[in-house]
Amino acid sequence: MTIMLELDTILKGESLLTLKALHDSCIDLIFTSPPYADNRKKTYKGIPIKDYVNWFLPISCELKRVLKNDGTFILNIKERTENGERQTYVLELILEMKRQGWLWTEEFIWHKKNCYPGKWPNRFRDAWERCLQFNKQKKFNMYQDAVKVPIGDWSIKRLANLSETDRRRDESKVGSGFGKNISNWLGKKLVYPTNVLHLSTECANRGHSASFPISLPSWFIKLFTKEDDLVLDPFIGSGTTALACLELNRHYIGIEAMDNYHRLAQDSIDAWESKNNGKSRTLDLWALLK
Repeated sequence: MTIMLELDTILKGESLLTLKALHDSCIDLIFTSPPYADNRKKTYKGIPIKDYVNWFLPISCELKRVLKNDGTFILNIKERTENGERQTYVLELILEMKRQGWLWTEEFIWHKKNCYPGKWPNRFRDAWERCLQFNKQKKFNMYQDAVKVPIGDWSIKRLANLSETDRRRDESKVGSGFGKNISNWLGKKLVYPTNVLHLSTECANRGHSASFPISLPSWFIKLFTKEDDLVLDPFIGSGTTALACLELNRHYIGIEAMDNYHRLAQDSIDAWESKNNGKSRTLDLWALLK
């Protein structure tokens, strides 16, 4: 049963139960990073690896209900290593979500470009995390021009002396069906990025054991929403997703179960609003749906 809710608010409660208060098809983008399996049990209720998929599937079902048909769900998640081998619960979750009706549209990789070195007996330190993209249908809102990047130094030499082949659409020599016209990049300052995001981690975690940089949700918010759209983070932690929404003039709803993180998120938002002259865009969710 849905109730009247305000936008731009952090709801206190367990994600599964709190999601039931949201209207059907009201969210433009879901961006979240849930607790990883069995990690940080002392600070964030780690879920045992063997239970992780069954724990998350009822939540993903609710997320599918509240997401608009043309909306997107980005799941920042990473499998852990146990007993010397990679665990498969992320891959299992993808397959189960597909059975649930989700389309697994894309996989972005967050490369932590400032990751410090390290090793274990049989592996090196991870410097990446998955950002899995799920959709309800093949056609969804995507604003690719909003995340264009500088073309890069490679173009200086590569475009200086174009051959005849470079000036026409040259089909792949391996018969893949793909072709390109190198001359199309002449004069361009900005181009589309790849699906590998080179973003630094935060130097300080702001009192949260697993905070991600504001640049991570910001990138996806720009790609999949426009101003005044509504973003949901059902595991909002220290409030980073909400801060990204405030910076980009989007509305947000966050959910957080733990008292200390709920207070931390609200303190972060209050500090942002104080810094920005008390700017607030709180609206009634019913008004947005009319």
